[in-house]
Amino acid sequence: MATAGEKQELRILVADDDRELLDSIEDYFTAAGFQVLRAGTGAMALELIRRVRLDCVVLDVGLPDQNGFDLCAQLRAHSSVPVIFLSCYTEEEHRVRGLSLGGDDYVCKPFSMKELELRVRARIRGRGAPAPPAVLSFGPLTIDTGVRRVTYGEKEGDFARIEFDILAFLAQYPGRVFSYEQIYDGIWQEPMGRSRHNLQARVASMRQKLTELCGGKNYVSTVRRKGYSFTP
Repeated sequence: MATAGEKQELRILVADDDRELLDSIEDYFTAAGFQVLRAGTGAMALELIRRVRLDCVVLDVGLPDQNGFDLCAQLRAHSSVPVIFLSCYTEEEHRVRGLSLGGDDYVCKPFSMKELELRVRARIRGRGAPAPPAVLSFGPLTIDTGVRRVTYGEKEGDFARIEFDILAFLAQYPGRVFSYEQIYDGIWQEPMGRSRHNLQARVASMRQKLTELCGGKNYVSTVRRKGYSFTP
């Protein structure tokens, strides 16, 4: 246990059946000050998630015994630990699926270790940041940032952490148009870099869920060549 004044070591789990990649990730993140746990199967990963305190999970989509998407859905039943998917699949449908099942980020292979480190730190930092105690109300639609809940009348939506963050950010400034870069910087306070496609997938998933919750009403609109706007 860290004593007063000591910085507690961040602990991550990396689940992938590629041993060379696991070795590379472990070497890099250990040198960067992380404690790294490894799992080569979904069953092993789930067991570690259940019994060990983790700050982030880096999860390969193509594990040998279980689909990474299904594993994420399972762990979301009892854990809110940030999950970053690793995948060879670059298509938007795969990114949307992963993020809609509760994933916090989606990294396509091949990737740079520095980029993965920045994403891991951003997800951990985002989890630790206190949500502003505010309730945003727009007729029957209510966005409670204090308890991270979205309701429309008597119905409650089921949004992944990052989807909620994007919606809450846009809803704080009704009618204002935000570019992808402004949304990313507003939520994570860092340059977007090569994360545009991941952000697009998150926005698409959030909009679909919001439209379904609100009976077809579209609160988040696309402004061509400019970005997105929340319109009550």
